[in-house]
Amino acid sequence: MSYAVKEVYLTLQGEGAQAGRAAVFLRFAGCNLWSGRERDRAAAICRFCDTDFVGVDGPGGGRFQTADALADRVADLWAARAGRPLVVCTGGEPLLQLDGPLIDALHDQGFEIAVETNGTLPAPEGETGGLDWICVSPKGAAPLALTAGDELKLVYPQAEPEADPDRFVDLAFRHHLLQPLDVAGDPAASAANAAACADRCLADPRWRLSIQTHKILGLP
Repeated sequence: MSYAVKEVYLTLQGEGAQAGRAAVFLRFAGCNLWSGRERDRAAAICRFCDTDFVGVDGPGGGRFQTADALADRVADLWAARAGRPLVVCTGGEPLLQLDGPLIDALHDQGFEIAVETNGTLPAPEGETGGLDWICVSPKGAAPLALTAGDELKLVYPQAEPEADPDRFVDLAFRHHLLQPLDVAGDPAASAANAAACADRCLADPRWRLSIQTHKILGLP
């Protein structure tokens, strides 16, 4: 299959349990919970996304006809850096496109493969194995196909009652994190959401606080 990619870039992981780690971010175009177009936001299952995943016009993006071609693009960005290379597959919804051949091609390049997914689709496997790090970020009442992994990162608070943290805290993830909902153009609302996350983590220490450090640092 071919792959529609919005952008590919080297940065630091800004959030979650691996925050601060250098990684190549591979952002796939498209999502199954929102079209990415503002005219559709109000009717979408996920209405608070702050990411542009429409099209293939971002830095390093494009349409890649083979898994090897896309893996080569990812490897070029890591170049000769030391340590085990990490690629974070994100979107949009990466599991609409991330498949066994691409997993194999990235593993062949030496990459540890992480995915950031809404959890509504099953995780693929390749001949070289499956994903090395699974981060699920539930969205509203969307049903989860992935109920176990490395990290559950819940944007909080969400309007839908089905997104209450109590629904997810006992799922089989190694890390449970609450990430404040960032309200663009409304710093007071963003600060209130951060305080709500902190209060929840203090009340229930099974949760940890995840801050979007890349935004503080001005990284992509």
